[in-house]
Amino acid sequence: MIAHLQGRMVEKSPTEIVIDCNGVGYQVNISLHTYSLLPDSESVKLYTYLQIKEDAHTLFGFTEKAERELFKLLISVSGVGAGTARTMLSSLEPRQVISAIASGNAGAIQAIKGIGAKTAQRVILDLKDKVLKLYDLEEVSAPGYNTNRDEALSALEVLGFNKKLAEKALEKVLKDNPAANVEMMIKQALKNL
Repeated sequence: MIAHLQGRMVEKSPTEIVIDCNGVGYQVNISLHTYSLLPDSESVKLYTYLQIKEDAHTLFGFTEKAERELFKLLISVSGVGAGTARTMLSSLEPRQVISAIASGNAGAIQAIKGIGAKTAQRVILDLKDKVLKLYDLEEVSAPGYNTNRDEALSALEVLGFNKKLAEKALEKVLKDNPAANVEMMIKQALKNL
């Protein structure tokens, strides 16, 4: 197993990079989260996961060990492949994925492209206990991250409102009433839109 790669980054795109390690170039698939954390310098170190299939050996790279461990948890779920797990980590930050699983927020997981209701429920069912054991959720919860806000935003988008305008309206609602539930947020935001 290749645990990590350290070398010179010779190619970089939002989905993959090539790392030159002593003359050998390793093509490594990355998430958008990892891409956003890559240094501007050429020298780079990535924690890796090597997926071996009959027809391919594929390397996945992560700037943080925690993201790699979450990736491994996600691909352990039946129906979630490496591509889907990478999409999840590209759509949401790792702490948001963990928080959604721990709180049973299927809506946040289902909002990710390519994930249906059954897969979202399976991810929560299979990983909730593991996530609660592995992560201190106070550490995971980002300040200002609000699952109710995300659900309200998703509902407003489904109703056809512009995401940016809906976000502004929800911020105003939360500023006036931080303890608002999803229904109250949507009703107040509709008055402001």
